[in-house]
Amino acid sequence: MSVKAEATPEVRTISVAHSPDSDDAFMFYGLATNKLETEGLRFEHTLKDIQTLNEDAKVGVYDVTAISFHAYAYVADKYALLPHGASIGDKYGPIVVSKEPREASEIGRMKIAVPGELTSAYLALRIYNPDFEHVVIPFDKIIDEVQSGRVDAGLLIHEGQLFYKQVGLDKVLDLGEWWHEKTGLPLPMGGNVIKRSLGKELMEEVSRHLHRSIVYSMENREDALAYAMQFARDMEPALADRFVAMWVNDLTLDYGERGRQAVKTLLEEGYKAGIIKNKVDVEFVD
Repeated sequence: MSVKAEATPEVRTISVAHSPDSDDAFMFYGLATNKLETEGLRFEHTLKDIQTLNEDAKVGVYDVTAISFHAYAYVADKYALLPHGASIGDKYGPIVVSKEPREASEIGRMKIAVPGELTSAYLALRIYNPDFEHVVIPFDKIIDEVQSGRVDAGLLIHEGQLFYKQVGLDKVLDLGEWWHEKTGLPLPMGGNVIKRSLGKELMEEVSRHLHRSIVYSMENREDALAYAMQFARDMEPALADRFVAMWVNDLTLDYGERGRQAVKTLLEEGYKAGIIKNKVDVEFVD
């Protein structure tokens, strides 16, 4: 009697895209290095800068992707927000810097280098003052633009927020501080979204594995940080550690009511200011 071979369980590939920044790399450490059992799912990782990911999300390139909350306004029909994995600054955020000391009241008369029109930093700055002239510059070249005098100021995201003083630049405005004074809320920068077309059950399963990856990284901080350092653009380990601590925190594990309200408020304010043309239905995978 012949014995029927057992069918091999089918493996489903989930495409995941995130930025090569040390905080994103830190969060995805558990999954990217196959430290976690993912029960019939295989996660395929792609690393791209956030502005490119924002554009890719418009056409639904990846199943799961990191995204700026500003960009989410334009893809909410295709993607839902995962309830974890966010970069949210509580009383701190992107910083406007200048070569010579300048007042925040002058922003409307400045030419400012920004890291992308779909970034949340750009949205927050437009809400603060809609009148400034802007030029889009890759985020890691903005400090050079300010130092050269080609722009009056630059909008810093990522690690430039930590070392601008060391290169002789002055703070004009911390958008996270201003936002907290205005709303009492943290300032949300970016999160992870998942394609609605995967269906409720698969969305929830993927969400569970991504949450496990963040928990694993926090519990194995030293190893996760060592992994993230390879993407840290020559940052000193101490600086990378500070940067990761800023953007991978309790709100990363779970937005909570305050974090969710912060996202809704940012997008509502963007809509009221006429920057975002449509009202956004902010929906989380639970």
